[in-house]
Amino acid sequence: MSNETKQYNILIAEDNDFVRMQIVKFLSDAGYKADDFSTAADAVAASKNHYDLAIIDVRMEPMGGFDFIKSMRSDKIMTPVILITGDQSPDLLTEASRLSVAAVLIKPVQKERLLKTVDKLIQNEMRRGG
Repeated sequence: MSNETKQYNILIAEDNDFVRMQIVKFLSDAGYKADDFSTAADAVAASKNHYDLAIIDVRMEPMGGFDFIKSMRSDKIMTPVILITGDQSPDLLTEASRLSVAAVLIKPVQKERLLKTVDKLIQNEMRRGG
């Protein structure tokens, strides 16, 4: 996919510095603009700006990924969300589905899988006029 005509903006919220920096590097190397935050609260404040996609860690304290999504949706922000997690419980997947999460990626986040998922979601948004 070519990102030459538009710079896509991706919001990242991950409390693990190494994981967050790795995701930022993967996205930057692929031509995306990534704004990263170490807390969901900071990411919620930033989400009022326009982002094409959000990549959010499920387990952060004191506000986790699901709280982030609920807050964003209550503000009528419908940015597609990719959740990242080390937890593979069925309850997590059920809650993700209920909140219309676009994708769930299991840690450790693999570069090719992340980029394929991001590209697919960005293309879907473009088709929908997002």
